[in-house]
Amino acid sequence: MNVAFYAPMKPPDAAVPSGDRQMARAIVAALRLAGHQVELAARLRSHDAAGDAARQIRLKGLGAALAARYASQALCRPAAVQPQLWFTYHLYHKAPDWIGPRVADAVGIPYVVAEASFAPRRQADGPWRIGHAAVESALRRADAVIALNSADVACVAPLVRGPGGLTLLPPFTDVTPFQAAAKTRSAGAAEPRLIAVGMMRTGDKLDSYRVLGAALALVREVPWRLTVVGDGPARAAVQDALRPVADRVRYLGEQKPEALPALYAEADLCVWPAVREAYGLSLLEAQAAGTPVLAGAAGGVPDIVQDGVTGALAPEGDAAAFAAALRALLADPARRAALGQAALARTATHHSLAAASRIIDGVLAKAARRRAA
Repeated sequence: MNVAFYAPMKPPDAAVPSGDRQMARAIVAALRLAGHQVELAARLRSHDAAGDAARQIRLKGLGAALAARYASQALCRPAAVQPQLWFTYHLYHKAPDWIGPRVADAVGIPYVVAEASFAPRRQADGPWRIGHAAVESALRRADAVIALNSADVACVAPLVRGPGGLTLLPPFTDVTPFQAAAKTRSAGAAEPRLIAVGMMRTGDKLDSYRVLGAALALVREVPWRLTVVGDGPARAAVQDALRPVADRVRYLGEQKPEALPALYAEADLCVWPAVREAYGLSLLEAQAAGTPVLAGAAGGVPDIVQDGVTGALAPEGDAAAFAAALRALLADPARRAALGQAALARTATHHSLAAASRIIDGVLAKAARRRAA
């Protein structure tokens, strides 16, 4: 199937790394693994962080123009290379899809959405009401919706047409390089090696680093060392958050994706408070390398980290509870090893690129049948 792919929040070829870009690339890879031809249909970033109604209206108009141009060009192509399905990844009130529904209607093809959030009471009359209405319209138009975060299902499901229109897909990654790195794991060190991976920017990421710093300061009486991977405009604020334990922290800055598997495999435990996290791809990557995770129980994080099975969860934003859980894990290397083995096995079966490819392929086939009916 020829798939027109679009990510309103950030295109998969964006220069700045992020979990959003990473998942967009993973979905493209999953589509191609299933045998689909994927075209990046648009690069318009519809994101409006400020709640600027005028900007939202401009983006809506630009999206309509881009949709009309793409549909016109698509219909002029030979039938063999025309788009047969439109696939939009990640839309919410701050980054709606102004292009996909229009193209799908104009060309007469299925419209599929992956990862959408919808908060009817909070945003219906707020500064993002234009984007909020667009998301509602897109979800009602969709022939199939894929949820990567179980926390989104309750609000999204009522908008999805027909039984079976909503599919829950566990977050996923290409586990191959992480599994290879897991084979190089050494026995736990006398000083347990912790790792935290996260961009350094204001908002949720900085808040997570602050909870982490506060929690680590509460466990100074036991040995451990922390490696921090990530960089960004809030680096100084992150270093301030970790200053109480600065003598135990090393900063590696931003790392290339191919360097991450070995870094995870070197660690005894991945620690991330996950404040307002959607699901946390770094948590999935750590587990794919056989590293257990201690995280905050935010959003869809429990979809990735099974509390007591592949890692441990603490109440979101609670530094004292995070510290207590960390202290228990630091004192029990056998438990950490068991959690890591379970994490390695579970990611291979439930969160792999191959598993996701099969699920996505089935969703696309169902959407095509629904549109043809």
